[in-house]
Amino acid sequence: MTMFHSTAGFDRPAFKQAGQRGRIVRFAWTGLFLSILVAAATPLRAEVSLNNMFGDHMVLQQGIKNKVWGKAAPGEEVTVSLGEKKQTTKAGADGMWHVMLDPVMQYGGPHTLSIKGTNTVTLKDVLIGEVWICAGQSNMQWSVNNTNDADLEKASANFPQIRLISVPQVGTQERQSNFNGTWQLCTPETVANFSGVGYLFGRQIHQTLGVPVGLINNAWGGSAAEAWIHRDRIAADPELKPLIDRWVGMEQGYPKAKADFDAKMAEWKVAADKAKGEGKPAPQQPGGNPDPQMSGNSRPGNIYNGVLAPSIGYGIRGAIWYQGESNAGRAYQYRKLFPLMIQSWRDEWGVGDFPFYWVQLADFQAETSLPVDSDWAELREAQTMTLKALPNTGEAVIIDIGEGKDIHPKNKQDVAKRLARWALVDIHKVAGIAARSPLYKSMAKEGNKIVLEFEHVANGWRPFEVNELRGFTIAGADKKFVVGKATIRPDGKIEVSGDAIADPAAVRYGWANNPVVNMYSGAGLPLTPFRTDDWPGVTINNK
Repeated sequence: MTMFHSTAGFDRPAFKQAGQRGRIVRFAWTGLFLSILVAAATPLRAEVSLNNMFGDHMVLQQGIKNKVWGKAAPGEEVTVSLGEKKQTTKAGADGMWHVMLDPVMQYGGPHTLSIKGTNTVTLKDVLIGEVWICAGQSNMQWSVNNTNDADLEKASANFPQIRLISVPQVGTQERQSNFNGTWQLCTPETVANFSGVGYLFGRQIHQTLGVPVGLINNAWGGSAAEAWIHRDRIAADPELKPLIDRWVGMEQGYPKAKADFDAKMAEWKVAADKAKGEGKPAPQQPGGNPDPQMSGNSRPGNIYNGVLAPSIGYGIRGAIWYQGESNAGRAYQYRKLFPLMIQSWRDEWGVGDFPFYWVQLADFQAETSLPVDSDWAELREAQTMTLKALPNTGEAVIIDIGEGKDIHPKNKQDVAKRLARWALVDIHKVAGIAARSPLYKSMAKEGNKIVLEFEHVANGWRPFEVNELRGFTIAGADKKFVVGKATIRPDGKIEVSGDAIADPAAVRYGWANNPVVNMYSGAGLPLTPFRTDDWPGVTINNK
């Protein structure tokens, strides 16, 4: 715009023309200003948006009502369409909306999902299939890159009907409504950093049933079970409340701990700058920052709010879970905590008792054939007890495929297969497949022997490598266990005796962090570690 500071040197016609241009410009700016004022006074119409669980390449669960949700302007009408299936609703006062799409009874696709309000969102390449959550700690998070034969697994991972999505690790006490993530087709590139157990499980389901599979990876290495549960559910149980009380004390002390740490860091920075100026090594940086603890993977409710909550309600077939190492020191507590976690998820999803299958702790640390006390053995026992505590649950026993030197065994193929067996048999009723590992049922004393009876011994017993039955220990009333001598009877029962044990009271099998065991069913599934006694264990008082 030309600015006129004086009329000198301009003829009147030119000046008049310039003045007119100035009036036009001033009028234009006045109009623009008024438009801005009007726009500011007019409520903006919020465009319809979706939770990031919904996007191109997604998989919707077959055979159930699928919840679809997102945001819009308060009161805005939203219509969701999938083929001929259509549902209409209005956004609430908070702008949130959701619909429940009627079940699609056939697998397949691709379909288009349309969400229409003041704008239209179109999601393409939507499949109808089997959707599973892949949760837990590092052994579920461990990627395909870190499995056995990773190069071969990635090279062959061209499965366009397997779809993958990962939820970032956010630890918070504030419930999150969304997350950063998108669905991806399974390719050698996308699968490389995805959960190894999750992918291999999904691939087995896909190849066996020939149906699309959607996998939601939200695992967090090192996570404690209590971080996956709404803390109000934990606090409501008198036996678990000490867990919350401990954290409440830490939370109340956080402001002072944070202030003390910040003061130490300020002092350190001054000292470090001085040392740098003098050409000297910097002093050691102070530790004790309380922030990671507050936003970490052990604080009750942190993962529930930050990772799980954004996906709660999305249509799923079930969940697979690989966790327990972080709770082994409180194994007796896990007897209550683990079933509570499963039940709380089921209650929140609101679709009934969806299938929940977990991996029992593997063998780890120094191998032993001697009877020992073990927190890992007690955690395995707590996991097995959950089978009776809740319906539609399953346990993949892997006491035979861990690595003594590595808490992250690379054999994720067999882990995934044992989980997949549960889904294929329990849900899809695939004939000719065994899912359950042999399970201790009862005992009876016969003189100086204890006779054990078992369930789910498909096709009889098959000791591995040698004919000798390994892994059994036996004790009298003094609770002093010795290595047991075990034999298989013609009726399939196993009898156990021990040197100098004239009056036996109890038998244990696989009762160690890394026991020497070799018992399998004829179907190739390992005997579940067990004990016949209920004598107090080493973690009984750990709360």
